[in-house]
Formats: sequence, C-alpha cells, structure tokens
Amino acid sequence: MRTAPIVSAFQQGDWATAERLSVEALQASPSDPDLLLLRALALHQQGRLEDAIDIYGELAHLVPGSHIHWGNYATALLQAGRLDEADQASATALGLAPESVERLITRGLVKIQQRAFIEARDLLLKASEGDPRSAAARIHAARACLICRDYRAEDLLRPWRDWLPLEPALQLELADLKLQLGDARVAQALLEDLLAHVPSHASARLLLAAVYERMSRNDAARAQLDALAADAVFAEANRVEIEHQYAMLELRSGDAAGARQLLEQAGPRHPGDYAHYFTLAEVCDKLGDHDAALQALQSAHALQVEELKAAVPTRFEPDAPLLPAAVGRVSSEQYRSWPTLEAPAREHSPVFIVGYPRSGTTLLEQMLDAHPTLQSMDERPFFNVLADRLGEHGIATPGDLHRLDQQACDELRRAYMDLVCGKIQRRWSARLVDKNPLNMLWVPLIHRLFPNAQFILALRHPCDVLVSNYMQNFHAGILAAASESFERLAHAYVTAMQAWLAHVDVFAPSVFVSRYEDLVADPQAQTGRIAAFLGLEDASPMLRFDQHARDKGFIATPSYAQVIRPINRSGLGRWLRYRDALAPALPILAPMLQHWGYAVDAAGE
Repeated sequence: MRTAPIVSAFQQGDWATAERLSVEALQASPSDPDLLLLRALALHQQGRLEDAIDIYGELAHLVPGSHIHWGNYATALLQAGRLDEADQASATALGLAPESVERLITRGLVKIQQRAFIEARDLLLKASEGDPRSAAARIHAARACLICRDYRAEDLLRPWRDWLPLEPALQLELADLKLQLGDARVAQALLEDLLAHVPSHASARLLLAAVYERMSRNDAARAQLDALAADAVFAEANRVEIEHQYAMLELRSGDAAGARQLLEQAGPRHPGDYAHYFTLAEVCDKLGDHDAALQALQSAHALQVEELKAAVPTRFEPDAPLLPAAVGRVSSEQYRSWPTLEAPAREHSPVFIVGYPRSGTTLLEQMLDAHPTLQSMDERPFFNVLADRLGEHGIATPGDLHRLDQQACDELRRAYMDLVCGKIQRRWSARLVDKNPLNMLWVPLIHRLFPNAQFILALRHPCDVLVSNYMQNFHAGILAAASESFERLAHAYVTAMQAWLAHVDVFAPSVFVSRYEDLVADPQAQTGRIAAFLGLEDASPMLRFDQHARDKGFIATPSYAQVIRPINRSGLGRWLRYRDALAPALPILAPMLQHWGYAVDAAGE
C-alpha cells in the first residue's frame, strides 16, 4: 500500500520521515485525503502548527462532510489561539456528528477558552456521559466543573487509577486538577510517574515544583525550578510562571521584599490572573505597605468577579442570597414535630469544627488531629453534597427534614461515611473531626443525622475575620462572591452568624466556643478546656500541632503556610491597619460585635 511506509514511520515516531514520504506520495496524488491527513499529522507532531493548519483546512473543504477533518482543523486552530476560526470549525464538526465524544470535547475546550464556561461544562459533561470510560472526556469535564464551582469535578475523576498510563498532556492535566482539588500526594505521584517515562517534560517538572512548595518541600521545589531556569528556551517561554514560583519560595522563607520584587518584575501570567494580585497583596501586607495591598486586592477581586459572573452567574442575580444554605430556618415548633430516631452516641459521632472562614478553624483542626484519639480530614463540602442528593429526591433542606425516617437517616449516614472514606484512610479507633467552617449553616441536617455530635465554634474578632477573608483567593464560588467587598463580607458574616445562633437556640447542641484571642494568648489553658469538653484526658499532644502539620506535608486550606509554625500573635488586631477601608462595614457588623463582646473603640479592643 502506498501509505504503508508512512504509517511505519509514524509507528516509530519518526515524524520528519513520515512528512517526507507523504510529500513524495502527494506528488502523484496531490488531492488524496489520506495522504494529506498523514502529512498534516506529521507536521503537527513536529510542532509546525501553522503548516498543519493549512492542510487541515484544505481537507475540511475538500471533504466538507467529514466531522473528523473539521475536528482536526478546530483542534489545531484552538492550539494556535485562533479562537474565532476554531469556534466556527468546531461548530461545523459538531453539527456533522452531534453525539461524537471527540467533537463534543473539542467544542467544549473552545468554549472554555472563550470563557463561555457553563456551555463548556454542559458540552463536556455530555461527552463524559456519552463515553463514561473516556479519560479525556472526564478529565476535561472535571476542568469545566472546577471552573464552574461544580461539585461533580471530584466524582468525574474518581476512576483515575484505571486510566493509567495516560498520554502526557492528559496526565499533566489530571495532576493539575488533583492539586486544585486538594489531592497533592496524588498530583505528586502522577507527575513523578510522568517524568519517569518522559524526563524531558518540562511542564510536568514546573507543576511538580508547585506541588513540592504546597507540601512544604521547599528545597525540592527550588531544585526543580533551578533545573528549569537552566533550560534557556523553556525558561524564556515560561519566565512569568517560573518567577511566580520563585516568589512563593521567597515568601515561604520570610523574604517578602524579594517575593515582591519577583512578582512585580513578572507581572500577571495572563489578563485574568487574579491569583497574581492576591499573592502580591499578601506580600505587600507583610511589608507594611497597606495601601499597595488594598490596591492589589481591588484588582484581584475585580478580575475574580469577572470570571465568577461567567462561571456562576446565578450568584450575582439581583435577588440571589449571599449564602443560600442560610436561607431556611427550622423553628422550635417544627423541630418538635420531628420523629425521634435512633442515632450514634456522642463518642461515635464526628466533632464538627465550624465558624466563619478565617476564624482559626484550621488551627483548631490541626490541634485536634495531633491527638492520637482524633482524626481529621481536609475540609470537604459533604453536607452540601448530601443536601443536593436529598434535593434530587424532592426533599428540601431544611424544610423537609421531618420527612426523613430511620432508613433514610441511616442511608445518609452511610453516604457521609463513604464520602469521608473516599478522602482519608479511616482509623476507626479514632473519633472523626470534620472541619468545614460553613457547616455552621448545615446545623439542621447535621443534627438530624448526628444529634449527639459536639461542635466547636471558632470565634475571632469579626473585623479581623473580614480583613482576612478579603485577602483570600477562595476557590469556592460562594465565598469568593461573598468576599467581593468589605460591605458584602459583613452582610455574609452576619447572615451566617444569625443562622447559626437561630439553630443553636432551636436544637441546643453541645457547643464549645473557642475564641482565637484566648487560644493564642494561652494555648495550654485553652487546649485543656477543649480536651475537657471532648472528654480527653491529656491535652498535651494538641500543643505539638505544628510538628504534626509539618509531618502531614499537605493541608488543603489557605492557612497551610501558617499552621506548620508555632502559634504567634501576629494576626491579632490586623484589621486596625485597614480601619479606614473597613469603616463602611462596621455598622453592618454591629449586631455581631455586640453579641460576641468585641469592641471597635480607638484601641480596637
């Protein structure tokens, strides 16, 4: 066959020979679609993208009814950044084969680049449903779900072990998704495996450096970056990302000035890079340049909200609640109508650490996790997931919780434990600690399933909480949208606290209020009180939380860099440095400041 030698060259990975043989064969048959395709593929593999695009385009017009040719054309145009043309070509390809998984994927990837995130997610979910065994479909669908703050991202990636080995680009994408979802150890394993097979894969090495930094392996991260910086071609093409990662290492080592210099020298990685401005704000705050920090934060939030309005537009509708889970209430009269059911005893129920984010919940979690009789997990929105499952069966939370019978509650507890065991290797001799700050909004559902559970409410000066939240690059859409401004944050804080207080009054759960200020002022005394509340005889392991956190290696919260260090008082009164910017929020916060006994007088006490 005339194509046999060309195919043989492809099989050997000899793209230059494949192209030469294709050119020679085309001299006799210049319009042969098979030969043209082989030549285009050979050019594509050699990185000669524009030359390949010309031939893909020629093929699409030569055989206009072929969704394969239009799909190849669209993929190459997308890689070249020619989005308008890729949009047209991918639409044509999908029109010719509306159920094709490959065409749905290409169209979805184009829509991601066009920032049509919801359309992209729906296309890619359809692709994954069309072929549930397709790793590519599920990985790309997970990316779109992550952008849209859709909980289905984790479920889509659940079978990832069955997909290995993957082609390098997909394995790199999977590792990046796992890192963003808090599975740093999986990301590390995927990247180290990829580099074992393709040692020259510089992009994998660059991502691995970021993984090492998040796992507090700073020397390993720097070694990876130094090796990449020595590759002049790659270093120039990826200069901004490399400098950003060096800046994170400088920040970790305490050199905020060096980090700022690198960040300002590098600039944002792309026009919508709000993460750059959040990091720059953190650095400026550490250097005491509070005006620059606020300026960076304004840029960060503006860019983040622009993305959120495309990814989760419902969050910004005029009547959209700031915190949807805080909308419903269970009254005392309604609670009295709930049937009495069997439930786990206190010692077999989780300990729930709650509180508005940035109130010290991660510090408490690491303290408890350091105790040998307790086991925590990185925070997960498990009760959001359970509420969504109930909603699929027509049971609204909290309004319809009285409808749950013994069997339904038993099934929900099993589902909860399945979610837990999907995240940690459960030590059944230890009591589970579930730290998710906004579980404070899910008290009715938690109480229905675990009425004997104990809660630790993390409390901190609300003004410090607002400043800390405003400085965070939250991935969760609800928190990111609520943190757009100090005034919006104040409304969200008051809403969350009012929901918590209302349901504590109704359900009267066992609650210990842990004030951050008391914890940092006298850790020994406060951990002793917490231990007594939980029925623990020895609180001393809790004081070694920082070493325990370092041993864990990875903590998937914004506080990861703080909890590996001993307690310090640097976070107290931080809001005073931003008092003028915070002033419009103070009247909104007034009810909670009064309720919890926090002052905003001249001394800020």
